[in-house]
Amino acid sequence: MAMVYPFKKYNYEVTIDGKSVGGFSEVSAPDISSDPIEYREGNFAVNTVGKQPGLVKYGNITLKWGMTDSTELYNWMKEVEGGTINRKTVVISLHDDLQKEIAKWTVISAWPTKYTGPDFNATSNEVAVETLELAHEGVTRDK
Repeated sequence: MAMVYPFKKYNYEVTIDGKSVGGFSEVSAPDISSDPIEYREGNFAVNTVGKQPGLVKYGNITLKWGMTDSTELYNWMKEVEGGTINRKTVVISLHDDLQKEIAKWTVISAWPTKYTGPDFNATSNEVAVETLELAHEGVTRDK
């Protein structure tokens, strides 16, 4: 029997509305949850609560990238600050070592909810990193 290895997580690509907007050093995984609703009917024979699925919730996604002269993602956040919610489709693709796409998540109706600029430290030699947090209305795993 051949050994099957899990996929590596460092080889990925992010596009926003079909356009590559930069290389990201870190992307948080999309998550989906459904909080259970507990209930009990008055004539329920057992002394426990019943459960049923509640509303589905989607966790925010965080993008981190090394700062460059591009202000495209910052400007997207500034649109929100100005009252314009420009929702976009974000695709996160995972690739194998030969650059073949092996998994893909599509994030639906994403918009920035938080921007964080880099921190500064004169004694450090690290890359300046910007962060953008995205709220969204759903995620699908297409592959």
